[in-house]
Amino acid sequence: MCSSDLVNCSRFLGYTKDENKRLVIVPEEAEIVKRIYREYLEGSSMDKIKKGLEADGILTGAGKKRWHTSTIRKILSNEKYIGDALLQKTYTVDFLTKKRVVNNGIVPQYYVENNHEAIIPREIFMQVQEELVRRSRGHISTSGKKRNFSSNHVFSQIIFCGECGEIYRRVHWNNRGKKSIVWRCVSRLENTGLTCHSRTVLEDMIGLATVEAINKLIGQKDGFLTILKENIETVISETDNNIVSEIDKKLEELQKDLLRLANSKEDYNDIADEIYRLREERHKALAEEAGKKGSKQRLEDMEKFLNEQSTLLDEYDEQLVRRLIEKITVYDNKLTIEFKSGVEVDV
Repeated sequence: MCSSDLVNCSRFLGYTKDENKRLVIVPEEAEIVKRIYREYLEGSSMDKIKKGLEADGILTGAGKKRWHTSTIRKILSNEKYIGDALLQKTYTVDFLTKKRVVNNGIVPQYYVENNHEAIIPREIFMQVQEELVRRSRGHISTSGKKRNFSSNHVFSQIIFCGECGEIYRRVHWNNRGKKSIVWRCVSRLENTGLTCHSRTVLEDMIGLATVEAINKLIGQKDGFLTILKENIETVISETDNNIVSEIDKKLEELQKDLLRLANSKEDYNDIADEIYRLREERHKALAEEAGKKGSKQRLEDMEKFLNEQSTLLDEYDEQLVRRLIEKITVYDNKLTIEFKSGVEVDV
């Protein structure tokens, strides 16, 4: 029988099995997995990641040249990359043909943490899960309209109108033969039910504004580093790692009680309900903990950048925008640049 009782047996990128059928990391493949996670968090779409891998001649886990966005999605949502294993995702219905079907709750599933060595840190994995949900939901505008995620441009869905709250859209302008690329509030491009008089901004001007904002941080790095250190300490002090371990202790005791009652053919429904409730509570606690770790990481990333950057930027850098900037709000007399670390700068 397949050792899906230990881990899923299908071949997947980043791991192979040793002689004891335990998962071990394949370093070259692990780098590909890390690249996929990094590019996704930097704003790339699954299609863009797929095309980049194909352009670089990188093979899939099955050794194929052609990638599919469904493969990218599976990699981004596979808990095995953080060292965990969800056992019995499928189960055998015919032991002669070895036919297996998806387990939709017919037989128990078991989630085992730290089952094998991780490729992706847990907080990065949780950030990606949040981003997957955010992109699937899209942006709900102030007019109530859903706008799907687009990663065609670094500024897509990060520029907002300070007047009506709608997003800005990229527009190719041809004004009396003079061509330019501008960003305009969608309330001025389509009927959103909102009256808006916000200004149109040249794309080059937005790029220069990001350079100016980043340079303001670099120019006042000592002050900002002090604030960042204080914020990091606050996040650390608010993180309570004991909650999950306390829930684990309760679950262990309840599972023993459940087994005892089941063996003696007594009613165990109340205990089963409590186990499910605690599992939900545990999941929420893990998500909250991962969110705080994510905040800490974003603060540390900004701290690292400021410590390493000794000179002012002299040109626009798209990768830095993807790495550092969360949101740009357009007002009549300024742009407010909000960094992922929470710092805001007006330019």
